[in-house]
Amino acid sequence: MSMTLDELPAVAECSVAGCSYNDHSHCHAAAVTIAGSIGDAECATFIPLGTKGGLDKVISHVGACQRSECVHNDALECTAASVRVGPGAVDADCLTYEPR
Repeated sequence: MSMTLDELPAVAECSVAGCSYNDHSHCHAAAVTIAGSIGDAECATFIPLGTKGGLDKVISHVGACQRSECVHNDALECTAASVRVGPGAVDADCLTYEPR
């Protein structure tokens, strides 16, 4: 598989209010990493700081996905059209995650 940045799935929504990269339900990180363990796809980019992080204007993408058991994962790359990030078991989870 070969992808350009424009082809990576966008983070369509982030409803995690406590993340430094979240601004009005929009992720301002250039790219996010999905990690965690089987059954729990955590957003590893989550940072719980009071200081806002990220770029002023950005369409965030999924840069890496470590959840190889997800139906949207192909060679550790996300193939979903877009992903949603929201509150999870610990801090933030990929709500698009779907185990095979």
